[in-house]
Amino acid sequence: MKQAWTTAVLCILSAMVIVACATQQQTLLQRQDEAIQAALQRGRFDMNCPSATGTVLSSDFIQPAVQGPWVGGLQRLEYTVGVAGCDKRGTYVVLCQVGTETCFAADPRDRFGQGR
Repeated sequence: MKQAWTTAVLCILSAMVIVACATQQQTLLQRQDEAIQAALQRGRFDMNCPSATGTVLSSDFIQPAVQGPWVGGLQRLEYTVGVAGCDKRGTYVVLCQVGTETCFAADPRDRFGQGR
């Protein structure tokens, strides 16, 4: 009896994990175009190239750093977007907060305002 109960609990937990992963993947896909546009806006300015194009190189669903019954952290989507055009190319890390309509593109090489 105990083994059947343990098996049932494990099956339910596994199903919850699968559903959560599918939801995260769907969210990443839904916001991908926004992330590309944020990277393109910055990349076209940085490269002085209005015809630059963007490609998602990787994406990840970032869980809040702090979680608990009384604390709800911020869930973020992180994309690495390659931007290329006018014989130049660069990569941008784009962060989008879940539940908002905005994304922020940063050049990972930009350290303390020193640029490239």
